[in-house]
Formats: sequence, structure tokens, C-alpha cells
Amino acid sequence: MFRDPASVPEMSEVAAFIDSWLSEQLAENDAVVAVGVDPDERYRWFVRMAGDERDITAVWLTLRQRTLSFESYFAPAPEENQLLAYETLLRWNNKLSGARFSIGAEDAVFIEGEIGYHTVDGFELDRILGTIYEAVERWFKPLLRIGFASRFKD
Repeated sequence: MFRDPASVPEMSEVAAFIDSWLSEQLAENDAVVAVGVDPDERYRWFVRMAGDERDITAVWLTLRQRTLSFESYFAPAPEENQLLAYETLLRWNNKLSGARFSIGAEDAVFIEGEIGYHTVDGFELDRILGTIYEAVERWFKPLLRIGFASRFKD
């Protein structure tokens, strides 16, 4: 069964929930250091999270009539060992919860995904941010060591 696209009131209700949830995270979650709204695009938010392996990770959330999509820049395009780097990312995709690594502009690596707008709740938003946070903490430096190996030689 297909769902109808969200109505304007439904979009507003989901957007208000996201605003409220993000404000709570900023107040209560030490990893969340900033949240905001894109001034140029309606229903688009950013979340900045502090980590140990990478100082800051930014996540963009975009609400559309059928989905809430999310994306986060993960790493620049590998300069060396590209085949191994991309193979490794594909293998790591199996370990992500509802997200995937992808190749974006200039072959940079992103984490992205989407959920149905009707499933947006605190659990799903926490899963999205948690999945991205864990992926960065777990795999950012290992990917750099593969894709920029000559910079890590002793």
C-alpha cells in the first residue's frame, strides 16, 4: 500500500516535532553541540555532533512530502587504494542501521538514508543520529588509513 503525500498540516506537525526533539537533544545530549534550520530551504535542519575520532560531524535532515531524508559528509574521496576503500565501504554498509555509505560530489563519501515521514518519532531520530555518530567513531580513521595511506606512514 502506498501512502498519500503528507498534507500541509501533517508536514507542519512533523516539523514541529523535529524542532522540539532537536531542542531537547541540544539541552540534554552532550554530543549534540548545535542545531539549526536552513534559512534557504523549508523543512531542513542541521545537527552538529562532537566526537572523539572527528571533532565535528554535521547531519542534515530534510522533510519532504513522503520522506525524511538525512545525509552527512563522511570523508573526502580516497587519493589512493580507491578500490579497497570503496570495497570496504560497501562491506560496512551491511553494518549500518537504516543508512548507507554513498559517493557524492567530487567522489566524496557520505552517509545517507531516508525514512517515511509517517515514521518520524524520537526513536527514529535517535537511531539516525546514533548510526551516523557510531559510523564516524568506528570507521572514519580506518577509511583515512586506507584512502590516504601514504600520509600515515611512520
